[in-house]
Amino acid sequence: MDSIRIQGGMALQGKVRVQGSKNASLPILAATLLVGESSFIRNCPRIADVYSMVSLLKSLGCSVHWQETGVFVDSSQVRRAEMPREAVKGMRSSLCLLGALIGRCSEVAMEHPGGCVIGERPIDLHLSALGQMGVEFVEEEGLLKAFSDRLHGAVVKLPFPSVGATENVILAGVMADGDTVLEGAAMEPEISALCIFLEHCGGWIEGIGSSRLVIHGGRRLYGTDFTVPADRIVAGTYLFGCIGAGGSVFLEHAPEEEMQAVLEAAVQMGGRVCTSREGIYVQAPGRPASIELVTAPYPGFPTDLQSVVLAVETRGKGCSHIEERIFENRFRIVEELKKMGASIEMIGSKSVFIHGKETLRGACVEAKELRGGAALVVAGLMAEGETVVGGCPYIYRGYENISRDFRELGARVTSV
Repeated sequence: MDSIRIQGGMALQGKVRVQGSKNASLPILAATLLVGESSFIRNCPRIADVYSMVSLLKSLGCSVHWQETGVFVDSSQVRRAEMPREAVKGMRSSLCLLGALIGRCSEVAMEHPGGCVIGERPIDLHLSALGQMGVEFVEEEGLLKAFSDRLHGAVVKLPFPSVGATENVILAGVMADGDTVLEGAAMEPEISALCIFLEHCGGWIEGIGSSRLVIHGGRRLYGTDFTVPADRIVAGTYLFGCIGAGGSVFLEHAPEEEMQAVLEAAVQMGGRVCTSREGIYVQAPGRPASIELVTAPYPGFPTDLQSVVLAVETRGKGCSHIEERIFENRFRIVEELKKMGASIEMIGSKSVFIHGKETLRGACVEAKELRGGAALVVAGLMAEGETVVGGCPYIYRGYENISRDFRELGARVTSV
């Protein structure tokens, strides 16, 4: 199913359950390589990126079995440390297997990772950090090869709070000799989830949730039963979808404690928001209020939700301004929104002004990356007439079933 067809103009009503977190599941699945036993990962989302990670784990010798409530991973038979080229090319998150395989096998060979085309996303930070821990890298026949005779702790200072580099240092650090002090670490909730999983397995990490982590290496890890937290980006997509399309929805299990910057933006856009332990309730305004938005590393506003806010503000009152400070190619959605009648002015490559209009019109548009694709679905909900979003395999990398979820809220959406 490569396309999603939307009949717009329906306000959203009802409740929807928020799936498990993509960005937490992938490094946790990578971390099961370090255990050498069986682990059960509950609430693991059934999305394309997770299926790709499962395939990679199987190719390395893991036994992986899906159950109704999660996935079993037994890594006791892992012997090889070379990943299939075709699997790595399509998935950026395969990079977190670098630290895990160095920790487990002391070596790894992999293709340079792929994923969404949203900027250069260099891996220099990963290589530099792991190099300080005793890892040597060479490029040979198009492969990145890494090996370490003795993985050891170090003081690592990241010049930018890279999520991927932070994950790799943590995964290598728990298996290294001695302690690793990581300064300038990313503070995203998914990093905390990885650390908590490793502590459930017997690891010891100090400073969880802060920018300074102390990873005590060399402790024996064992299997565990762990529940992945809900996906804050999926929750934010549906929350802003409601603000754009109108109505009122309850987002069951939405992790409100991880979404403060998102909720603040929703209120600025005119949404009425109530939170509880069970989730988040949002009621939409007539039309969204304009907003000044700047993306930033956590706890700032997430770059992964910038596209959906941009889409919603095409129907906003007045002029909104969005500045992207994380990736340099996050505005690929602009030309697609213009096909729907949006008025958007690009200022350089990292800033846009959106002049809100009363209505959008349905059109045939194309998803060019994951989050922009989801934002186009939201734009279709807001538009008059029919919208067809192509390129939906991008969307399925991060959303279990975006069509079903919006149908549960009363939208007329089908996958075709």
